[in-house]
Amino acid sequence: MAALLAVATARLLILLSPRRIRQVLSLVRRGAAPATTEQALAARGTVVAISVRCAGEGCLQRSVATALLCRLGGAWPDWRTGVRTAPFGAHAWVEAEGRPVGEPFGAGYHRTLMTVPSRPQQPDRPGLFGPAEWRRAAAWKETSPARNGRQSGPMPASVSGRSSADGSQERRQWKIPQLVSPFRQASTHSGRFWSRPCR
Repeated sequence: MAALLAVATARLLILLSPRRIRQVLSLVRRGAAPATTEQALAARGTVVAISVRCAGEGCLQRSVATALLCRLGGAWPDWRTGVRTAPFGAHAWVEAEGRPVGEPFGAGYHRTLMTVPSRPQQPDRPGLFGPAEWRRAAAWKETSPARNGRQSGPMPASVSGRSSADGSQERRQWKIPQLVSPFRQASTHSGRFWSRPCR
């Protein structure tokens, strides 16, 4: 019964956008212990046994259902999505104890684009980019070279919001370049992105 509920819920979740899927799974994960390889493998086997779609090329539904079934047991694996480029292929899977569970490939075979980890190191941020990308963007904002006549180096007082030499309060905002991932370029919604067969 729990497995059927997990598969049915996963079928509805995969209709959402990638960002929404990540947000929902991040919320569901809270309070769960990290799943062991045995727990994740057992959950994956149960899901595959009762769903033809999950047993085939429905990697997104299979991975979400596996994670949800683990959560019903009080645990959570690392849920990941990623791509490879030669040839191009998108995939979704779960990992436990640092290794993909029930997959024919090893760690690092796909470039991870989105993840809901079992042990979050920092509070989750909405969107597709993790804390490392946001830190790099913040560093660029502080030390960006001259653009449009602006000087390089630390952020000037007028930009940071402090009072300028003449006493006026001037606020300007530096623009961070738009970060576009291959995941966002590949699709505007989950349906088109996951229409390719998983390999």
